[in-house]
Amino acid sequence: MELGSPEGSYLELLNSDADPLHLYHLYDQMDLAGEEEIELNSETDMDTINCDQFSKLLQDMEMDEETREAYANIAELDQYVFQDTQLEGLSKDLFIQHIGPEEGFGENVEGPAESGEKPQKRRFPEEHAMDSKHRKLVPPSRTSLNYLDLPAGHIQIFTTLPQGLWQISGVGTGLSSVLVYHGEMPQVNQLLSSSSPTVPSLPESPDRPGSTSPFAPSTADLPGMPEPALTSRVNETEDTTPPSPCQEDPEPSIKLPKWPESVERFQHSLQDKYQALPGSPSGPLVAMELVRARLERGSNKSQERELATPDWTERQLAHGGLAEVLRVVGDSRRSRETQVVAVLGKAGQGKSHWARTVSHIWAQGQLPQYDFVFYVPCQCLDRPGDTYHLRDLLCPPNLQPLAMNDEVIDHIVRQPDRVLLILDAFEELEAQDSLLHGPCGPLSPEPCSLRGLLAGLFQRKLLRGCTLLLTARPRGRLAQSLSKADAIFEVPSFSTKQAQIYMRHYFENSGTAGSHDKALGLLEGQPFLLTHSHSPVLCSAVCQLSKALLDQGAGAQLPCTLTGLYVGLLGPAAQNSPPGALVELAKLAWELGRRHQSTLQETQFPSVEVKTWAVAQGLMQQTTEAQLAFSSFLLQCFLGAVWLAQCNEMKDKELPQYLALTPRKKRPYDNWLEGVPRFLAGLVFQPRAHCLGALVEPAMAAVADRKRKVLTRYLKRLKLGTLRAGRLLELLHCAHETQEPGIWKHVSHQLPGHLSFLGTRLTAPDVYVLGRALETASQDFSLDLRQTGIEPSRLGDLVGLSCVTSFRASLSDTMALWESLQHQGETQLLQAAEEKFTIEPFKAKSPKDVEDLDSLVQTQRLRNPSADAAKDLPAIRDLKKLEFALGPVLGPQAFPTLAKILPAFSSLQHLDLDSLSENKIGDKGVSKLSATFPQLKALETLNLSQNSITDVGACKLAEALPALAKSLLRLSLYNNCICDEGAKSLARVLPDMVSLRVMDVQFNKFTAVGAQQLTSSLQKCPQVETLAMWTPTIPFGVQEHLQQLDARISLR
Repeated sequence: MELGSPEGSYLELLNSDADPLHLYHLYDQMDLAGEEEIELNSETDMDTINCDQFSKLLQDMEMDEETREAYANIAELDQYVFQDTQLEGLSKDLFIQHIGPEEGFGENVEGPAESGEKPQKRRFPEEHAMDSKHRKLVPPSRTSLNYLDLPAGHIQIFTTLPQGLWQISGVGTGLSSVLVYHGEMPQVNQLLSSSSPTVPSLPESPDRPGSTSPFAPSTADLPGMPEPALTSRVNETEDTTPPSPCQEDPEPSIKLPKWPESVERFQHSLQDKYQALPGSPSGPLVAMELVRARLERGSNKSQERELATPDWTERQLAHGGLAEVLRVVGDSRRSRETQVVAVLGKAGQGKSHWARTVSHIWAQGQLPQYDFVFYVPCQCLDRPGDTYHLRDLLCPPNLQPLAMNDEVIDHIVRQPDRVLLILDAFEELEAQDSLLHGPCGPLSPEPCSLRGLLAGLFQRKLLRGCTLLLTARPRGRLAQSLSKADAIFEVPSFSTKQAQIYMRHYFENSGTAGSHDKALGLLEGQPFLLTHSHSPVLCSAVCQLSKALLDQGAGAQLPCTLTGLYVGLLGPAAQNSPPGALVELAKLAWELGRRHQSTLQETQFPSVEVKTWAVAQGLMQQTTEAQLAFSSFLLQCFLGAVWLAQCNEMKDKELPQYLALTPRKKRPYDNWLEGVPRFLAGLVFQPRAHCLGALVEPAMAAVADRKRKVLTRYLKRLKLGTLRAGRLLELLHCAHETQEPGIWKHVSHQLPGHLSFLGTRLTAPDVYVLGRALETASQDFSLDLRQTGIEPSRLGDLVGLSCVTSFRASLSDTMALWESLQHQGETQLLQAAEEKFTIEPFKAKSPKDVEDLDSLVQTQRLRNPSADAAKDLPAIRDLKKLEFALGPVLGPQAFPTLAKILPAFSSLQHLDLDSLSENKIGDKGVSKLSATFPQLKALETLNLSQNSITDVGACKLAEALPALAKSLLRLSLYNNCICDEGAKSLARVLPDMVSLRVMDVQFNKFTAVGAQQLTSSLQKCPQVETLAMWTPTIPFGVQEHLQQLDARISLR
């Protein structure tokens, strides 16, 4: 084999895009005068390394800083690839897996034509066509050689040795051939071909059996190295070596190792378990699209986070269902990083059903990115004690566990990126608080607490790289665990069309398809229940009761409250129950709710008869062999309210706290059973014979009379003006459930004239009770409906009320309402919506706010091309205060759009361009703003503080200020960069500002010269009351002197 002189340095090769794991074979080049055939010496003293030789090699490697840094990088790469305990095996080619087998390393080097002439590197065609980081390298040929330059000589690279086996030779180091390997040592007949340089056997080290060098580590030193790999070359000779795989195929295929039989068997068992399509507990399945969500800090002073409420038109739908969401989200996942996906929604929205559907889809082979999917209901996990292993989390013992031996666990731990763990109903875990800061560590064979396992998952120390899917109700404590979630989605409510589809499917599945239209007619006769049909669990309850009423014959009518709905469902069941069964079940529901639980063991039932009756009536569902759960969360809330309404164990003065209307510090009850207040009010106040008396014995129902007096006195003492928006809505719902005219009238007449629901989500039932209360109050109201997520159709219902004189809402939602009304031909309602809408005052805090304001102006220009002021939209015509606070990055980008539409606001009086984070519109922004002054004839306050205005901007401003001479009262240029030239320009225009009263130029950069100019001009302006002029660039003595000349100068 003919060799040329080496070309290229080691650092050049290191910094290239070559795959380090393709550098298999390194051997030395002898320093010969001419070209010679290179053979590996088989002498014993040349095959081993003594300490002096090894030290000399290290010294040569550490001659310069760049070389040391390069070897440090190689050491890090070695540690990453070969020592990671979660890799499938040491022999797995990680880089080939990600780059592809065809993207190997192989730069061909041709020998020189003459001795001593340096060869020229030949460029690949791909290097000219694309970036070097993305080019596809040509596979190496069998005759190609590669070289590395070291201070002591050269290292040649062969690709004939398999992965993990390197041969190193160096001239001047006394080394002839050294074989270094990682992982399993292949048999000698797989190493070299007969045409390749031969590698004879090396003598064994006397104290390490099977080792070929005194420096080779023992088996104890390398626990990950199989013992056969250390002795595979013993007693082998070069005569038995067949052609190597590299010579037969230049592009060998990478075959993944076969799974152990127990792992494959476990996967098949898991797929069989999820094969059956999960049935929805609330009825037939209706296709729904998830909505992207985010968390924000709550309006109160606590650290709790809650779901943000986007505008209706801002909602981002995630198409394709939860399985498609996992596919899309998984594409953006970083390697070896745990991904947390949360699906939030109110009780009864179908979160659990969608989570079970994901496991079914995986079992059908539609989620190939996961090898294992584990669906775990969290109510099966919450048991006390430090008795949890990882297998208990993945396959809870009380949930028909599958056989998971140590081999399966080890396989899962080594490949966590192929695991999807679904934790359903995560809010039921008492241990889920502060998981981001809880103690945790790596996987241990010793049992630990559930909190430790969960903390390991959330802190990305356990199963690092897996996908964690959570479903939960959006409770306060849960948000802290989800603050680091990679993606958060929300399950929306049914639309009207989806509710109709649900009802049609329900009656078709029950074999009474002809009753669908009659049931829909019954529902439309009760508008309140119609708004609640947007919840799947309530829609199912309405369908069940409608079917029962239709079976009874003509004259049937649905109740008008939720309390009446559940009384109608449970009344027949209570009549056929064992004595006291419903009361015992209600007590269990209340006690479990106080502990934040919805499941119970069979042993917790007072008797077998009660358990059998509850399961037969559909009140309880079997979740495991020994565990049951209430069929719905709202049913548990209703039963808990039944217990409160009839029990004698509670003092009367304690009852009002369960309405959850008083501040948290005054009520120990945390309202986990959030439906209890409404049901409690309905059970206590509605007529006993048709309500509580239909569920319990008359003697127990009589207790409600005393409790009615207590709650009546409490409700009439409430001051509605002190209640927050959320609790005010809850009070309206409770008053509606009472069906007591005196209570409803009292609450309605106590409503304040201005109602702000800013940041409070308004659902369809909320809008219904609010509108009904506004009509009963017989007074005028102004509503603030921003950031409520109200549907445009529901917004139209409130706007159309004659008692609503003005309202504020999202600009985008309002314009969507206008467009819808115009399309439907609702001329009168459209006119009312335009006249009542106001944006006063308007504060732009995001680019979207500026874009929406621009869209509003463009809408006016399209409707009023003649620019007749009488036909302007009242929202634009009446705007008097406008604030702009986008910050130093977004401010300069969005301000040109604002400046373009400013002339449309002819009544603008207050323009505030100051922001705590500084808008920095600069001189260009001031120039654009100055051009609008002739149209802003009513402007009284102009605040340009903290906007990085220099002399250029100050001069532009001074030229345009005379257009505001008759209206401007206050001008602020606080904390800018105005120097003497700018101060001089402002001083010249100051006498012309006949209406100016206050001017602030503090914290600028003009000196005593500019200050004297302003002082001289101030003496010509008797109308000016204050000139704030303190700045650090003026000596304090000069400032005091100027203040003595004119007392109107302020130095504070």
